[in-house]
Amino acid sequence: MIELNIPGKGIFQIDFIVCDVNGTLAVDGKLLPGVIGAIQRLSDRVKIYTLTANTHGKQEKIDLELGFPSKIIQRGQEIDQKRSFVENLDANRVIAIGQGANDAGMLEASAIGICVMSSEGVDVKTLLKADVVVPDIQAAFSLIENPLRLVATLRK
Repeated sequence: MIELNIPGKGIFQIDFIVCDVNGTLAVDGKLLPGVIGAIQRLSDRVKIYTLTANTHGKQEKIDLELGFPSKIIQRGQEIDQKRSFVENLDANRVIAIGQGANDAGMLEASAIGICVMSSEGVDVKTLLKADVVVPDIQAAFSLIENPLRLVATLRK
């Protein structure tokens, strides 16, 4: 668990990180450098889930590299599927990370939504649903590994 005491927002006990895959952890179906190490470093404190529509058809390989299976969402109503996944975990205990249009609901529903700038682009509606915007996935993981950075960014 990661505990965050954010002035003006309250105390958050984060047990889960939910990440989009393509555009967030991977580009063109290939994991970005450093993703595996960052997930391994965080996995002793939180449970990490990955959600994907498997756009590039390479999720099986990505799952092998990560060492755990992703949740494959069905095409259609993807925003609702991702939001429901976060809500079923207990959204108040989730940090969600994404950048695509189908990530907007999970970023909005989670305790903390992080939008990652991506070479695939960022959906404007998703950007506006996020609590924090970072330049890349490494910056997102760095914020989570160093929670006082999130406190400094989100305090009111």
